Amino acid sequence: MSKYLLDKFLYTVDRDPELVERYREDPAGTVDWWEREKANEILNCAVAEKSTWLAFTDAERKALREHDHLALFGLGAHPFLTLTLFIAMFERDHGPLEYQKAYGRALQQQYALPYPDIAT
Repeated sequence: MSKYLLDKFLYTVDRDPELVERYREDPAGTVDWWEREKANEILNCAVAEKSTWLAFTDAERKALREHDHLALFGLGAHPFLTLTLFIAMFERDHGPLEYQKAYGRALQQQYALPYPDIAT
């Protein structure tokens, strides 16, 4: 399990409006493409350097493909990164703050303190 890679996915997708829409419309295809093409890129590197070992686990891949913020939280993805990306994707389908409140209620019902560790 790589909390770093989950967070990297959430961070990089959230910062690209085209990727946000792609992930909203085709989550499985976007996750597969991102893992194959982007997961091993080193962020903020002047030269196009890549590593070769980063990959999602089956559980991470499933949670990302299903837009399952509860599973992502349980896997250690940072809740702020998940929330900001999911707001960008789904807030338009709800009234003001409706999505955020439902997101919080779902987490509260699923998880009690102490929350899963989100350190990378």
